[in-house]
Amino acid sequence: MRHIVEFPKIHFQKAHFLISAPDIRHLDKHLPVESGIEVAFAGRSNAGKSSALNRLTRQKSLARTSKTPGRTQLINVFEIEEGKRLIDLPGYGFAKVPLAMKLKWQKSLGEYLQERESLKGLVVLMDIRHPFKDLDQQLIFWAIDANIPVLALLTKADKLKQGARKTTLLKMREEAENFEGDVQVELFSSLKGLGVDVLERKIAQWYGEHDLLTAAAEENEVNTELDAEQPMTIAE
Repeated sequence: MRHIVEFPKIHFQKAHFLISAPDIRHLDKHLPVESGIEVAFAGRSNAGKSSALNRLTRQKSLARTSKTPGRTQLINVFEIEEGKRLIDLPGYGFAKVPLAMKLKWQKSLGEYLQERESLKGLVVLMDIRHPFKDLDQQLIFWAIDANIPVLALLTKADKLKQGARKTTLLKMREEAENFEGDVQVELFSSLKGLGVDVLERKIAQWYGEHDLLTAAAEENEVNTELDAEQPMTIAE
C-alpha cells in the first residue's frame, strides 16, 4: 500500500516583498543559502509570471505586472514565512530588449539555477499557445543539470477550448519526457484559477520535503553526539 505524505498547509496569502537583487552575488550577500528554501518562478516576459504569483498569493499587486514586457530586470524575493521564499526571476525572450541586456539576464538566470543551493523547485511558465521555446528548454535543462525538479505551467489555458487544452497538455507531457528529468506539466490560468491548486500542492511538497530532510539530518546529528558521549566499556 502506497504511503501518502501530508505536508503542512502553506499560507501563501502571507507572502510579502523582502528584497530585490541584480544577481546571485547580491542575493547571497543578503540571504545566505543556508537561511531557508526557495521556489523560483521563471518564464518569458509575456508568459503571465507576475499574474500567476499574484493569483497564488491572493494579492493583486505583490508581483508587479507591466504592459511593457521585459521591464523587470531584478531577482525579486517574497517571503511566505521564515525560511520559505518565492523567487520572481527576470523575464526573458522579449524581442525589443537590447542583446546586451538579454545576455545579462540569461547569465543571471543560469547562475541562480546552477549555484543557488537553497533553490529546491522551479516553476516555468509558458503561454499554452507557444510552449517549450528554445529559452524555455534551456532553462529546464539548467534545472535538471542542477538536480532541481520542475513544474512547467501552460499559462493562459483559458485562451483555448477544452479539447485543444487537453490535446496540447498531452502533447507537451510527451515532449517533456525528452528532458529525462523531474518535469511535471500542467494547465494554468490566472484568470480562471485553473491549476492553482496543483501549484499550491507542488510548492507545499517541495517545502515539506526540505523540512523532512532537515529534521532527519538534525536527528541524525543528535544521535551521533549522544553515541559519542556514551562511556566505552571493556569486556572482561
